Amino acid sequence: MSSSTKADVLRVGGEPRVDLLPPELLDQRKAAGNRRRLGLGVLLVLVLVLGGTAAATVGSIQAQAKLLTAQSLTQSLLAQQKKYIEVQKVQDEVSAREAAQQVGTSTEIDWKKYLVALQGTLPAKVTLTTVKIDSASPLTTYTQATVPLQGSRVATLSFTVETPTLPQIPVMLNALLTLTGYVDAVPDSVTRDDATGVYTVNITMHISEAAFSKRFAAKGN
Repeated sequence: MSSSTKADVLRVGGEPRVDLLPPELLDQRKAAGNRRRLGLGVLLVLVLVLGGTAAATVGSIQAQAKLLTAQSLTQSLLAQQKKYIEVQKVQDEVSAREAAQQVGTSTEIDWKKYLVALQGTLPAKVTLTTVKIDSASPLTTYTQATVPLQGSRVATLSFTVETPTLPQIPVMLNALLTLTGYVDAVPDSVTRDDATGVYTVNITMHISEAAFSKRFAAKGN
């Protein structure tokens, strides 16, 4: 029994099958089936390749469109920038002038207004006759006092007053305290004209940076 082939085994109750086709025809059928499967595989690969190529092509077209849009926008911005380049030049000139004004007037004191205020501090019948001003400039540092305990100053105001009566020096010096930027003041001399009886008082006053007018100071300063 062990030496019998599979074809010699007797199967009881099985469905009888008889293949009368020649073996060559069966081989041809198998080969045709393999060719069909191979063809389907090739077709599937081709479809996948075509799909990938199409997707890559679409992506490339979209990227190219985005690039063209960006280039067009850049050119448009450059054209607009050229239109406003003159405006930008004017704005730069204005900014430079404003900066120059701020620097040029950084040490400015409205002396007309200041001297009117000075005259307002003097007692009745005391007249301001001469004034000498020495003030700081934007290009140089103002010379400070060498005497200890004297305050920082940016200007020195030397002035002369005349009065027909004996001057009350302490009263005049105390009144100067109300002036903006007052640092200190001292009387240099007091003289009397024997012919007219008029007294002349010379006073030197120092002024701080609080007196700067700041006409063109930047906002917030």
